[in-house]
Amino acid sequence: MSEEPETPPEPVVEPPMPRKKVGPYLALVITTAVVSLAYRLLVATHYEQTALMFIGLPTLLAVLLAYLPASKTATGMIMRGITLFLLLLGILFIEGFICIVMAAPLFYAIGFIIGIFVDRSRVQRDMNRFRVVILPVLLLMSLEGVTGWLSFPRDEVVVVEQWTSMKPEEAWEELSVGPDFDLSRLPLFLRMGFPMPREIDGTGLEVGDNWRIHFAGGEGKPGDLTAEVVVSGEGRARVVKQDDTSHIAHWLDWQEAEWELIPERGGTRVRLTMRYERLLDPAWYFKPIERYGVRKAGEYFLQETYQ
Repeated sequence: MSEEPETPPEPVVEPPMPRKKVGPYLALVITTAVVSLAYRLLVATHYEQTALMFIGLPTLLAVLLAYLPASKTATGMIMRGITLFLLLLGILFIEGFICIVMAAPLFYAIGFIIGIFVDRSRVQRDMNRFRVVILPVLLLMSLEGVTGWLSFPRDEVVVVEQWTSMKPEEAWEELSVGPDFDLSRLPLFLRMGFPMPREIDGTGLEVGDNWRIHFAGGEGKPGDLTAEVVVSGEGRARVVKQDDTSHIAHWLDWQEAEWELIPERGGTRVRLTMRYERLLDPAWYFKPIERYGVRKAGEYFLQETYQ
């Protein structure tokens, strides 16, 4: 009796490796490139300090990202796209890092708001709320600063004080010499990438005397803030800005500073009043940030003068 030949086992065929779809990623790159061109256009037309940059641009980015295909949620795609865009800006414009840090919360907040509304609208199959409510509000907010009548008041006043055991005449003498900046004591906020005061020189506190503070390091090229004494006497001195070539002038425009020396408790209370013009919009976001930075700068100036 002959044995039947064994049937050879069928060869095991490995399933082909699934190919990742490149479409969504290509669309993400193209979207980022489009928004980057919009960024360049804002800079070229000198609108980079308005709300068009800090609200309009992230709105455009978020809306484009929300409609990209093959995304589980619009919010997730928007967050990834904003992160990619900010990273690209950080690589291409390394000197603008501090601006990116300040703008990032606005970008993410606007992107999150748009993403949440788009996702809810998709579930409810009704995009009217997003198109009729959210987009018009954001577009209206993005126009702040484009013209004067679309801007909020820009003039700001910040007052700081410090008590010293020096007599008023001694405190006046110290003020006429100026501070000796020690950057190791510079507040942490002012070390995040802002230009730092390196040296100060001047001729005293008589009317007509001039002072210069040299800023270097941080973002932007080195530059000088120069001022002239216009009021002097009876424990009061006021200087008015003559020129500012430091990068700080990109965010705010110094107007003047005034010192008052008030006898108190056997010593002197020194009051420094600083006036400047806010240059960044929207006001509700940048006004408190700039006021905080100016306050810290004033406290540092008094600290280094009467240490």
